[in-house]
This record gives sequence, structure tokens and C-alpha cells, in this order.
Amino acid sequence: MNMVDLILTVCLVANPGACRDEHLYFESNGQLMNCMFLAPSEIAKWSQQHPKLKVKRWRCAFPGRQQDI
Repeated sequence: MNMVDLILTVCLVANPGACRDEHLYFESNGQLMNCMFLAPSEIAKWSQQHPKLKVKRWRCAFPGRQQDI
């Protein structure tokens, strides 16, 4: 099974300088484009579950690689 990593850079709403990366994984079928299509709805769900954090940016990469698309 090929996986792709949706990497969210998130910051505290109360302290925008306190940021970290969060990782969500998807089946990719060997393509990063699947992540690009699935990302907006997954980011919305994640944001609803984490109201004290704000997603500043996101990117897709294969796990273990830092290749942005």
C-alpha cells in the first residue's frame, strides 16, 4: 500500500508564534495528486476537531521525503 503524507503546519490561536507540524496519512495509489484532492475536506475535519489550532499551511509528500508539490 502506497501512502502519502499530508503535512499541516498548525499554530495556537492564542499564540500564533507557537507552531508545529501535524501529519495525516492517505492511501495514494502512487500519486501525490490524491492528497491534493482529499486535503481540503480532511483539513476542515481536522480543524473542527482542534479548535485551538489554526492551519497556517499544508503540503503533500511521500512519507520519509520532504518533496512538496
